Order: sequence, then structure tokens, then C-alpha cells
Amino acid sequence: MTSTSKSPLAALSGLICFVLVVGGASGLLHEWFGWIHFMGFVRFLVPGGYEIYSYVIMIVLGLAVGTAGDAVARRGRG
Repeated sequence: MTSTSKSPLAALSGLICFVLVVGGASGLLHEWFGWIHFMGFVRFLVPGGYEIYSYVIMIVLGLAVGTAGDAVARRGRG
């Protein structure tokens, strides 16, 4: 395996990280400024009345998944 290839777990965690962070940020922008949802499907993931909290949790969870996936990828190389 070359040093530039990523494990499937690291690639999946990167995708999940991207979806959660961008979806959460898009949701916050929509809630605060009324801008278009970039990832409109995330509105189906949040309960009514708790949109702001849910989008912030999505961002934090996305960052945690990305960090964990990066740690797993580094551990596999070393």
C-alpha cells in the first residue's frame, strides 16, 4: 500500500465529516440569514424548534468524526 492511499474507513469518515460540517454550517446560515440550504436534506435530520442546537451539534460531531478518522489513518500507517 502506498503512503498516499487512504483506508476505506478514513475515506468514509472524511465523507461523513464533510457532510456533517457543511450541512450544519449551511443550516446555521439558513437559520440566521435566510440563505439557501446548500445541503437541504439536513433539515429532515433536525427536530422542530431545535434547529440551531442541532446544526451546532452536527458541526461538532462532524469535526469529531474527522479527527477520529484521521487518528485511525495515522495509527494504521505507523
